[in-house]
Amino acid sequence: MANQTRTVQDQVNLVGEGTVFEGTVRAKSDVRASGRIVGTLEVDGKTMIAEEGEVEGEIIATNVEIAGQVQGEIYVDERLVLKSTAQVDGTIETDRLVVEEGAEFTGECEMGTTLSESKAPSGEASWERDSVRSERSEAEDPEPSGEAAEA
Repeated sequence: MANQTRTVQDQVNLVGEGTVFEGTVRAKSDVRASGRIVGTLEVDGKTMIAEEGEVEGEIIATNVEIAGQVQGEIYVDERLVLKSTAQVDGTIETDRLVVEEGAEFTGECEMGTTLSESKAPSGEASWERDSVRSERSEAEDPEPSGEAAEA
């Protein structure tokens, strides 16, 4: 009966060693990759790239821990940890970064940025949707408010 009380957030999705996944992975719970992912990894939770794991593409997640290889863009809302065996080549945008001795990183890094503030693809799309919504609201309101008329 205890298993019935588990939530989606308690799950860990696995891409096992020897597995190659091509495409987009979207998860509302944690993801652990011991295999190879080519494409986009969007995780509303923690992403763990194991020492034998490899990602070629984009990682967008709340928290990320990398012990394997990543080539591409990494957007982290809270904390990115590069373990001592990590090899990262690409762009990093994160709020906080922890780098263990021995980790290798080549590329650009921007810290102190959350996903909602960053130019991450999903954030940018969200911003564009909000802009369109705002423009539609103004178009649907033919009478300007008093403040707008004064401006």
